[in-house]
Amino acid sequence: MSIISVPEGLRLAYRAKFELPDWNVWGSTMLRTEEGTCHLIFSRWLRSLGHQAWATHSELAYATSSHPEGPYEVQGTALTQDEEGKWDSGGFHNESLIEADGVYYLYYIGQHGNGEWWNHRNNQRVGVAVAEHPSGPWKRFDKPLLEPRPGHLTTGTPHVFKRPDGKYQMVYKTVTEGPMPFGGSVRHVIALADHPLGPFVDHPEPFIRTPRTHFPIDDHVEWVQDGRYYAIVKDNKGEFTGMHSAMILFESEDGFHWELSRDPLVMKPQLTWEDGVVQHFERLEMPKLYFENGKPAILYLAGLPKGSEHSFMVAVPLNKAF
Repeated sequence: MSIISVPEGLRLAYRAKFELPDWNVWGSTMLRTEEGTCHLIFSRWLRSLGHQAWATHSELAYATSSHPEGPYEVQGTALTQDEEGKWDSGGFHNESLIEADGVYYLYYIGQHGNGEWWNHRNNQRVGVAVAEHPSGPWKRFDKPLLEPRPGHLTTGTPHVFKRPDGKYQMVYKTVTEGPMPFGGSVRHVIALADHPLGPFVDHPEPFIRTPRTHFPIDDHVEWVQDGRYYAIVKDNKGEFTGMHSAMILFESEDGFHWELSRDPLVMKPQLTWEDGVVQHFERLEMPKLYFENGKPAILYLAGLPKGSEHSFMVAVPLNKAF
């Protein structure tokens, strides 16, 4: 069994599911403040537009709960589409929230476009907003945090954590140059900064890649614990475990050179609910973590069930053997 995994035989309470009647809910990021309130920032867009509208109509909303697993109550929006002309005026997605020295930093994908799916996807950029509290208000910036450059058609899906040496490490997704509209291979890059606002500079060592496929991993979350680095990633093509879309574990001694864990499976793309119903997913991804006593306790995931266009967030408790 993996050193961090979903408990065998887990039956998940329905209150751990966060869904909205009129919205598709996608990835989420949560921090708990000292008084005990759990602050959740998540992606949403109108259900009536279908699942693929994440690229053209997504916004970031805000919800709270007294318990990390929920239930959560929506409080409003955090970042929403606004006037044309801004680099991120066409939507916000794939959020990641950290706190540093009493300031909150919300990393996200910002995008703009003409309303066509590929146009928005190919104009994705990593951005950051800043606030004094996770409830906002959030200050955006006039420019992305990471611009495209030679070899990088896009930048997106950021996650940031603080290293023991005091630096901030980001892993983000990029698309290499290639035939349009898709571009080339989907790859992930490590970048370092001395401050949460950057500048983030790419590290020469690539993050988890393989020459056998052009899209080996997708969504991801990294952290450091007891001097060792860990990452939960989506096995996008089943290349590492033979299980398409499974959540799997990688480890590293320095945060740069990563190896597949001895027992890598964190969870399969399915859930068993408290009444025994087993639900299978077309996509169960966008992992984020909630920590208790410095150890990961809950895995937040975005889920799109098979045969459905309606997505939701789910909070899954973890076994851990650290």
